[in-house]
Amino acid sequence: MGMTRMSMDEKSVDTEFVVEKKNPSDKVIALAGNPNVGKSTVFNQLTGLNQHTGNWPGKTVVNAQGYCSFGGQRYVLVDIPGCYSLITRSGDEEIARDFICFGNSDAVIVVCDATCLERNFNLVLQVLEITPKVLVCVNLLDEAAKKNIELDLPKLSAKIGVPVVGTTAKNKKCLNQVFTGLVSVFNSLKDSPPLVVSYPSYVEEAIAILTPEVEAICGDAVNTRWVCARLLDDNESLVKAISNYVGCDIAKNKKIAFLLEEIKEKLAAKNSSFEQMKDDMVASFINKAEEICSDVVYFGDAAYAKKDRKLDKIFTSKLTGFPIMLALLLAIFWITITGANYPSDLISKGLFWLEEPFLDFFVMVGAPKFFYEPLVLGVYRVLAWVVSVMLPPMAIFFPLFTLLEDFGYLPRVAFNLDKHFKNSCACGKQALTMCMGFGCNAAGVIGCRIIDSPRERLIAIITNNFVPCNGRFPTLIALISMFFIGAATGLFSSFLSAFFLTLLIVLGIFATFLFSRILSKTILKGETSSFVLELPPYRKPQMGKVIVRSIFDRTLFVLKRAMLVAAPAGLIIWLMANITVGDMTVLAHCAGFLDPFASLFGLDGVILLAFILGFPANEIVVPIIIMAYMAQGNILGINDLDVLKQLFVDNGWTWVTAINVMLFSLMHWPCSTTCLTIKKETKSLKWTAIAFIVPTIAGLILCFIFTNFAHLFI
Repeated sequence: MGMTRMSMDEKSVDTEFVVEKKNPSDKVIALAGNPNVGKSTVFNQLTGLNQHTGNWPGKTVVNAQGYCSFGGQRYVLVDIPGCYSLITRSGDEEIARDFICFGNSDAVIVVCDATCLERNFNLVLQVLEITPKVLVCVNLLDEAAKKNIELDLPKLSAKIGVPVVGTTAKNKKCLNQVFTGLVSVFNSLKDSPPLVVSYPSYVEEAIAILTPEVEAICGDAVNTRWVCARLLDDNESLVKAISNYVGCDIAKNKKIAFLLEEIKEKLAAKNSSFEQMKDDMVASFINKAEEICSDVVYFGDAAYAKKDRKLDKIFTSKLTGFPIMLALLLAIFWITITGANYPSDLISKGLFWLEEPFLDFFVMVGAPKFFYEPLVLGVYRVLAWVVSVMLPPMAIFFPLFTLLEDFGYLPRVAFNLDKHFKNSCACGKQALTMCMGFGCNAAGVIGCRIIDSPRERLIAIITNNFVPCNGRFPTLIALISMFFIGAATGLFSSFLSAFFLTLLIVLGIFATFLFSRILSKTILKGETSSFVLELPPYRKPQMGKVIVRSIFDRTLFVLKRAMLVAAPAGLIIWLMANITVGDMTVLAHCAGFLDPFASLFGLDGVILLAFILGFPANEIVVPIIIMAYMAQGNILGINDLDVLKQLFVDNGWTWVTAINVMLFSLMHWPCSTTCLTIKKETKSLKWTAIAFIVPTIAGLILCFIFTNFAHLFI
């Protein structure tokens, strides 16, 4: 398999695009499109399982590459991040822009949504300005048919001068048209070039002034007209990428700088500016898209979106929007709690049953105790506990979350919370990353890539830990059940657990708003940025794909990372519980040392030590507490909550202690997996430390206040 670095004449942009070709004759195809147009579905259907994912070198943006063939020609499809425009400043969209502009792909497929073609066509026209090797794939024709939208695709193709195909991505058979369209792209014998948008006359004059000098520098490396237009856009990031690609700082070229200054003076003489020019250039694309689509898109029913609008009135209403959000949150937690109990118990019994055969095997082969006891009773037992407690809730929560995402509800959540995040000087997209944090905070941190502003991205990363991941749910649910539900049983018990858990979640959301504002007014000062929030049409989720995607892409990915850090933690915990100094274990000495400090916050030394040792995985906090209280050398689990409550009460717990443990579980340092993810995403130890310290200080302050307030009444 060949590794092709997508650059030209040893030139490169900030990101080096590595595309893996299986044969030198393979053609590289960039798959572009707006978000929510079914681009990834098209990619998956065309490539099947013959694909892989990774990161562009030096970047945290995920790319996917897949392989397919048609008529003897092999293709490498590169699924680049969704974007609305190539004149952009966001991280993900810059990657998409740079690959289309500088990746030297053989062709670009631009996937569009048939239900809103005009909005999508802005990107099509921008891509056509760069390269004529374009195939327009109008997807979701089935959705358009449901809304009585008809499209004249042959007429559209004639208007823009490149092949246009219509598809329904979930129907794999109709995707053969994509391949026939690619054949047309490469075998096009048209005399007339594809459509290129014309700018206002004064912009065209400015482009004509710059063209000779830019052409002398760039040659055939990149489209000269497009470079001239981008110089007039005054987009620093894009100009830098162009300069890196052609090997010369165009903006600092004396002749070009002189011409740009001359153009600026002419604009000033006419009471205009580069900013106004940029607005007029953007308007040219929008107006042209409207002109083209008005003649090829026919709405059979003026009320084609009536159903969506009715649902939006319910889901985004000031009156019903928030109650529905809370009700859905409650329902998801109830389903997760109820559904995870049995499989969690089954997995736990199975994994712990294997412990005895492992011990027998080591005894049979004559292995020394100091070797196999730490391995089995330490490492294996912790891993078994983490898997049995973590896997079932994630396997339920992530598919439910993905179903809401596929249905189109999550962007409505961002819409509802946008005002509150704006008041906190944060980005409304943080609502989506916050929701992802319920499944796993590490996944929520990765999701922060969708936030364009670096300042707001950092705020979202630092505050993501205020919403509890499913690793903290078992602790919260157990304490709620023991100390606050009492004799309730069955479904009513799980409903009450979900209800109290939802109240804690709401507290975490308020903390997210509060600390987002504090950060934005202190170490991360700045103005709230604007962003495009698309409310996609409601769609029937594809159940099978949702389950497979959520299990493999999210659940198993997170579980694997948690196990990697939990294994060494199991060894350390076992050693601390079995090595004695004097008449006490190292674990007991550490708990005693921490006790005076922990008591200030309504905790004790054992509880605080359990949270510290639970840094690799929050799931093992309660087992460590049980182990320390019972003075055992191994991680223990007690399934009978009455027995567990009595153990805690015998060791000085009250309802105040239980609430403080829940508050500290809600707000304390991120787990090791999340910290490693934060370090990877921010590439900074400083911001990783801040993300560790902020929720910890918040948790300690909240516990201190509650403890002293409670002592006034007891």
